Amino acid sequence: MKNCDLIIQSDYLVTMNDQFDVIEKGAVAVSGGLIAAVGPEDEIAAAYRSDKTIGGRHTVAFPGLVNAHTHSPMVYFRGLKDDLPLRVWLEDHIWPAENRWLGHEFVADATELACLEMLKAGITAFSDMYFYGEAIALSVKKAGMRAVIGAGILDFPSPAAATVDDYLANAERFIGNWRGDGRIIPAVAPHAPYTCSPETMKRAKGLSERYRLPLHLHLAETEWEVQEVLSRYGMRPVELLNHHRILDNTVIAAHCVWATDDEIGMLARSGTNVVHCIESNLKLASGIAPVVKMLASGVNVAFGTDGAASNNDLDIMSEMATAAKVHKAVSGDPTVLNAAQAMRMATRSGAGALGIGEKTGSIEAGKSADIVIAGLNRPHLMPLYDIYSHLVYSMKSSDVSDVMVEGRLLIEEGRPVALDEGAIVEKARYWGNRIREKA
Repeated sequence: MKNCDLIIQSDYLVTMNDQFDVIEKGAVAVSGGLIAAVGPEDEIAAAYRSDKTIGGRHTVAFPGLVNAHTHSPMVYFRGLKDDLPLRVWLEDHIWPAENRWLGHEFVADATELACLEMLKAGITAFSDMYFYGEAIALSVKKAGMRAVIGAGILDFPSPAAATVDDYLANAERFIGNWRGDGRIIPAVAPHAPYTCSPETMKRAKGLSERYRLPLHLHLAETEWEVQEVLSRYGMRPVELLNHHRILDNTVIAAHCVWATDDEIGMLARSGTNVVHCIESNLKLASGIAPVVKMLASGVNVAFGTDGAASNNDLDIMSEMATAAKVHKAVSGDPTVLNAAQAMRMATRSGAGALGIGEKTGSIEAGKSADIVIAGLNRPHLMPLYDIYSHLVYSMKSSDVSDVMVEGRLLIEEGRPVALDEGAIVEKARYWGNRIREKA
C-alpha cells in the first residue's frame, strides 16, 4: 500500500476525461500536488493510505472551473454604472473611473477580492486582461490560484502607460519577471481591433510569439465595433485579424458575438480559442455569440465572466446554466449545448484555451490536483438522476465546499485557507466608500 497526501471521496467523481466518465462512489489519491490515481473508492482504499480524507457521502467532485476571460480588478467597479450600452458604459464611466483610481495598491486589493470570489465559486484558473500586472500576479500567488495574466495594450494613454511603446515595454518587463512561474503565465493583451491599430496588433503578436505566450483580446463584441472596424479598414474584426495573421491557437478571443459564418471558419481553421461571456453580453445588449455554430465547426469555446463591472459576478456555474438555456431558446433546439458539453467548456475547454490543458481541466492520473468538491445534500439538488444535469442546471456556487490547486486546499469546508476574508471585505468597503465619494 502506498502513502499519499490526501484522498478525496465522493458519491460522484466527474472526471471530464475523453469519455466523460463519472465514477459513482469514486476516489482520488493526491500526492505531491498531482493526481496519483483515480477510481472506485474500494480500489483506491486498497492501494493508497492517507491521514487526511475529504469529501465523503452526499458530495460530487469535479475539475476546477476555468474563467477564461475576466478583468479581475474591476470587482471594485461592480454596480458602479449599470444598464448602459457598452460604448457609453466604457468610455463615459469606466475609463474615467480607471483614470482616477488605478494604481498598484488598488489593483492588488481588488484582485484579492476577485480571487476570493472565484475560489469560493469553484474556479481554480482564470485568464485576466488588465493593467498593473505585477499587482495582479502577486495577489494571485497569495491566493494560490492559476492565472494567465495579460498586460493590457491600447493606442491611447491610460494610467498604466502613455504610448504604445510604453505598453509594450511594460508587457516585456512583466513577461521577464513572471515567465517560468509554475502557476502564473504572463500574456500580451491588446484590447481590441477598434482600440488597437493593425500595426499595434502585429507588434503585440510579435511579442507574444517571441516568448511563446498567449495573446488575449476582445473580438467582434458589438455591432458598433464591427461597423467601426469596417469603416476604418474595409474588413470585419475577425477578417482583419485573420488577414494580418494574428489568429492562431495561442489566441484567447473574448466574445466573438458578431462573427459571421465565414469568420467562424477562420476561427476554426486558425485554432483560435473563443471565450463565451454570455451574461455580460446579455446585460450590455451586445448580442448572443453563435456558439452552437462555433462548436459544430470545431472551434474551442470556453466560458468567461468578463469583469464584475459588467456581469456583475465572477461565477462560471451561472454562465454554464445561462448559456445552455439561452442557446436552446435561440436555436429552437433543446438538444444543443447539453449539460455535459457545457461542463466541458467550463473545465477542459477553458484549460485548453489558457494553454494549460496538459496540466489541468480533468481528473486524470498525472494531472495537477486542481479539484472542487460540492455538497449534494441540499433541497435544490433533490432528487438526483443525472449528475451533469445537476451541475449545470441546479447547482449553485454556494454549494462548493472545498477547492484545491496542486493538491493544496484553498477553500476548506467553505472557508478560505490562504486568504483573510474579513480583511478583504473591509478593504473592498474602504475602496467602495472612496469611489462613492468621488462619483
